Amino acid sequence: MSETIFTIATWLVPLVIAIVFHEVAHGLVARRLGDPTAERLGRLTLNPLKHTDPIGTIALPMVLALAKAPIFGWAKPVPVDYRQLRNPRRDMVLVALAGPGMNFLLATLATIILAVVVATTGGEPTGAGLFVAQNAINFLLINLFLGIFNLIPLPPFDGGHVVEGFLPRSTVPAWQKLGRFALPILILLLLVLPLISPELNFVGRVISPIVTTVAQFFLGVAGISA
Repeated sequence: MSETIFTIATWLVPLVIAIVFHEVAHGLVARRLGDPTAERLGRLTLNPLKHTDPIGTIALPMVLALAKAPIFGWAKPVPVDYRQLRNPRRDMVLVALAGPGMNFLLATLATIILAVVVATTGGEPTGAGLFVAQNAINFLLINLFLGIFNLIPLPPFDGGHVVEGFLPRSTVPAWQKLGRFALPILILLLLVLPLISPELNFVGRVISPIVTTVAQFFLGVAGISA
């Protein structure tokens, strides 16, 4: 039981923080660029209850953590009215990049925390130091995964909005229609394709190696051999 609680605490808590900051970053940049929708609806808050999706924020990540599978989750998207942005096509790209950008910033913060723990414990933390280190490592991995995964250049990912900002205007409506299939696209990438064949496991064969490579760099900076 204690191991289960430790696993949930060191994965679920960092995940919730990562996805809440991700969503708030979208809203803050949108407000800066002219759209106050998120602020008006009370979504520019770090209160996780305002952003929690029962399935994506709690249930799914908890099941994945207990199954020792790659941790993934989502929050309720912060609403953005692109029509209110001062330069909609350009600003759409900036708003979309704000979420992954925040995740990479948080990954950097996790690296700094790890470096401090390593420096103060001689690289062998115990007790509270071990708990902090494990949370920091998980926080690093979660933020790198969320940042990189969300840059997939398809709707509904942030990378899809970046692509939309550079498409010819005539093709934008057709591209936006793909966003209606957000959940099926997620299910296809995360569940269906890997079941069909390991060769089709997009996350395992494309996203995970990128995350691993970047994580090794960050861990090396923190003084941890990966």
